[in-house]
Amino acid sequence: MSGHTTELVVFIALFLVVSGMGFVAARWRRPDNIESLNEWGLGGRNFGSWITWFLVGGDLYTAYTFVAVPALVFGAGALGFYALPYTVVVYPLVFLVLARMWSVSHVHGFVTPADFVRARFGSPTLALLIAITGLIATMPYIALQLVGIEAVLKAMGITGHLPIIIAFAILAAYTYQSGLRAPALIAFVKDTLIYIVILAAVIYIPAKLGGWGNIFDAAAAKFAKTPAPGDGIMLTANNQLQYITLAFGSALALFLYPHSLTGVLAAKNRNVIKRNMSALPAYSFLLGLIALLGYMAIAADVKPIGADGNTVVPVLFDQMFPDWFTGVAYAAIGIGALVPAAIMSIAAANLFTRNIYKEYINKQASDAQEAKVSKLVSLVVKVGAVLCILMLDPQFSIDLQLIGGVIILQTLPSVALGLYTRWFHKGGLIAGWAAGLAAGMWMLYLIPNPAKGKLHFGGSAFPLNNFGFDTTMTIYAGAIALTVNLVVAAVVTLILRAAKVADGVDATSRSEYFADEGDPRVKDLDLSGSH
Repeated sequence: MSGHTTELVVFIALFLVVSGMGFVAARWRRPDNIESLNEWGLGGRNFGSWITWFLVGGDLYTAYTFVAVPALVFGAGALGFYALPYTVVVYPLVFLVLARMWSVSHVHGFVTPADFVRARFGSPTLALLIAITGLIATMPYIALQLVGIEAVLKAMGITGHLPIIIAFAILAAYTYQSGLRAPALIAFVKDTLIYIVILAAVIYIPAKLGGWGNIFDAAAAKFAKTPAPGDGIMLTANNQLQYITLAFGSALALFLYPHSLTGVLAAKNRNVIKRNMSALPAYSFLLGLIALLGYMAIAADVKPIGADGNTVVPVLFDQMFPDWFTGVAYAAIGIGALVPAAIMSIAAANLFTRNIYKEYINKQASDAQEAKVSKLVSLVVKVGAVLCILMLDPQFSIDLQLIGGVIILQTLPSVALGLYTRWFHKGGLIAGWAAGLAAGMWMLYLIPNPAKGKLHFGGSAFPLNNFGFDTTMTIYAGAIALTVNLVVAAVVTLILRAAKVADGVDATSRSEYFADEGDPRVKDLDLSGSH
């Protein structure tokens, strides 16, 4: 820790300020009674454009983004920039889906995507599968936020898991007390710090390294010496298909995660959603700058700590910036972990409370009981995330998140397509979900990672030669799994319709998908959470 005292003092000071804001958030826009999911889990469904912009941005652009995207660019080059087209493509898709989801959720008081599926397809079983899928896909995502904090602590010479446990204990305490208001308030600080740090980095660091020409030349020289066929500052014939399908598949997966919907449902009207989908691409510009940090690290001859690629950015900042500003940068990454971790744990808790506890354990649960169960489950989820870090290899957590993307994609036919069509039979959707999941797991199992000595679950790039094609090209496993899902769902639907098997009853109406806060169905509805 010697030599990092200034960085540590600045980091701790900013961390404590933000933690204090988390506790104060309980009094911010305080309702008469916070003991309901609409207040604790969705901030009263009353956030305006600015708050929603920071909240959703803070939710989607996490600490893991801050360290992993540059680390991928550092290790593989151009392929790491897949995150850019993926965040460009995602907002039109989200615009199509989430404005409708906001409306129908506000009319019926839905809190989770599984709530919508339950009402739309009249199937508790399908809703349960969607809820469990969301829970499983979210858990490793929360654990990955800890990977971001760990990378910063390593760069400051701090080892051991106690600091992580303390940080998450504080996070758990203010999330329990303040609910979604805590990450909403903290997101302002988090995003301001990140913008300051990144803009400073792309001006200051290239100036110290002799300009962008030197940076790109150093990156090209590094990749020219490696034996890997897929790296380099330009895409190759081997990885172009993987790049396209990974970007598009990741975009589809992003808005299916429960935490994406949580931030959106907290908005007070449809226009807030529309304005945000127009303004959020500003973060994509920031993401492009963040990715370039990987090339800067190559030019600066950064050596990751203990071969941990996630430490590339923290070590770069430590080498390039004055100590006090490095502390600010580390705080930006650390706080960048707290906002999404809080939202994700709230989203996971809401899924359990609404679609498992209320559906199968206590159908008569009151608002206060729902809020209490959600608070407790949010604590359990955070403990589970910490245990993932303590008991598993962090690299395994990263692989789990890749698997999580393939898993959550299997909810697309029920959640996203369900907003536009009722054609699929509930039995077809269940069969498609199972087939897509099985295909995805089979493909991920076959993918090795020789660099890390892994025979299975070594990434998401599936070699097409496994299908008998004479090629070295790879494709995103999630894209094939989703295709299998849709084909099976369509075939089974046709069979069930031909056999005249009864379908579930749709409890929603098309006009609700265009309702706004002025609509009497929204205005006069008691949004206490009744299905």
